[in-house]
Amino acid sequence: MNLIILSDTHGLLRPAVLELLQAADAILHAGDINSQAAVDKLSSFAPLYVVRGNNDKDWAGAIPHDLTVTLEGVRFYMVHNKKDVPAVLTGADVVVFGHSHKYSEERRGDMLWLNPGSCGPRRFHQEITLMRAQVFGRAIQVEKILIPHEVS
Repeated sequence: MNLIILSDTHGLLRPAVLELLQAADAILHAGDINSQAAVDKLSSFAPLYVVRGNNDKDWAGAIPHDLTVTLEGVRFYMVHNKKDVPAVLTGADVVVFGHSHKYSEERRGDMLWLNPGSCGPRRFHQEITLMRAQVFGRAIQVEKILIPHEVS
């Protein structure tokens, strides 16, 4: 299964991101999507699993704060801000979060913690990133995707 994991698009779906989504079997979005139009566009590519970010206001009332989804036997716990992950989290293989706009991939015990960074508007001089992941046989292999950007 080919997953695209992204966060903090803030209403901007770049052409390079849209191109990557064409091969997605599922999309995980860790919040700050910013519009129903972006949700609709993303869900036109593949099944979309999304959580509400701090910038997702009234329009996003139906989007959950956190979500657990199992894909190919791998259980993903999703939340926008890492600070909102329960102190005791059991039953998850992978934690997906966003908010900081900073890419990270860290193993803590048996859990993999993933922040795809931001592939929306560039902020804080950070890289523009997302993740492509292959899920197979209850295993996950993650690849950092760096999106070229204009120099400002």
